[in-house]
Amino acid sequence: MGSKKQLTYDYIRGLIDGEGCFTFHTASNGRGVSARRVKIPAFVLIMHERDTPLIVAIKEFLDIDKGLYHYGPWRKDGYNRGGTIRLLVRDLGTLKNTIIPLFYNNLVGYKGEQFIAWLNKMGTDPDVSDQYKLLYRLYKHGYFDQNPKF
Repeated sequence: MGSKKQLTYDYIRGLIDGEGCFTFHTASNGRGVSARRVKIPAFVLIMHERDTPLIVAIKEFLDIDKGLYHYGPWRKDGYNRGGTIRLLVRDLGTLKNTIIPLFYNNLVGYKGEQFIAWLNKMGTDPDVSDQYKLLYRLYKHGYFDQNPKF
């Protein structure tokens, strides 16, 4: 991928429609007997390692400062699959200021349904980390409708 200028928000949305996911990661909220497992909202883009330059360009275009992970090939099933590169965003600020505004009201079909279900689960699932429930409240009170960014 030569230049960031080749990327557009619409191109990224289209790529996410096929290769992205709105999900939750499980983490511990502390140590000791009071610790419990909580769900952290996450946006993930996973592609073959040959597409590393593209994912790096997307990361830079969206001004995401962390979240790239490389995983080696999976061979346990007898096939020789290549490694993957993953852009993983769990940071509250990046979800609020970049990821949600980029996709809000901009995805159709199943991926659009998955996105809205993801937002709703942030507010209805008791296992979602309390700090991330802010995203649900902003969504329900029309913040993303009133403040389109992309």
